[in-house]
Amino acid sequence: MTENLRLNAGDQAPAFSLPNDRGETVSLSDYAGRRVIVYFYPRANTPGCTTEACDFSEKLEELNDAAVDVIGISPDSPADLATFRADHDLRIELLSDESTEVLKSYGAFGEKKNYGRVVEGVIRSTFLIGPDGAIEQAQYNVRAAGHVGRVLRDWLS
Repeated sequence: MTENLRLNAGDQAPAFSLPNDRGETVSLSDYAGRRVIVYFYPRANTPGCTTEACDFSEKLEELNDAAVDVIGISPDSPADLATFRADHDLRIELLSDESTEVLKSYGAFGEKKNYGRVVEGVIRSTFLIGPDGAIEQAQYNVRAAGHVGRVLRDWLS
């Protein structure tokens, strides 16, 4: 398996501008001066991705109270993300990276093991980006179940 790019605490977060599920363009620079969690997930309306998105939405007030916003990014189309939002009453920002360029710039797309086979795809990853645009925390190969609770406990307490 080839080595994938990995970002670490202290690295500058790669800039991006992507469409959301409402047809608007959202940029990382829109969050300048604030802390933001940017997380990458494989596919809308799949079990693990739904768990993670619902957990972030459920804990959004607590995250906002800690002055942290949340952005979820996947290779799904904006229309698929709109369905995902509607199906689960999601309150977080959902962005579409159909080209996977942003996913790759964060090291969240590449070779991974899936059921013992090496495949190319989205590597479930989460980043806490500080007000200055630097990465404060980075985690790859995230397990969806319980992840948001661990983020609140380990990164924001």
